[in-house]
Amino acid sequence: MKGNRGRDTKPEIELRRLLRAAGYPGYRLHWKRAPGRPDIAYPGRRVAIFVNGCFWHRCPHCRPAEPKSHADYWGKKFELNKERDARKTRELETAGWTVLTVWECRLREAPEAVVRTIIEALESA
Repeated sequence: MKGNRGRDTKPEIELRRLLRAAGYPGYRLHWKRAPGRPDIAYPGRRVAIFVNGCFWHRCPHCRPAEPKSHADYWGKKFELNKERDARKTRELETAGWTVLTVWECRLREAPEAVVRTIIEALESA
């Protein structure tokens, strides 16, 4: 698991590229002053974006397969990841932020729709 990155993943880099191309630079990466340190934050608009990998965060859309070996370990690991994600979202929403979760599979399948959703959130903030 050492080789798995926590930041600057391919989906994160791709989303940042798409946001810049759409005319929405000015974000902060892993901004420490926002609760939960979102992957991408627009502090002035109070919009936080988490870019989740389908395997690690248990995507509800593509439902990745569970590992066959060490099922107890992985079950606990995935549960803790989901609890942490929910806690971060709750903290941000309590602080008045709009929180968006971008799933790796959705970004791959329909990047325009993902960016459109983010732009709508930024415009309404």
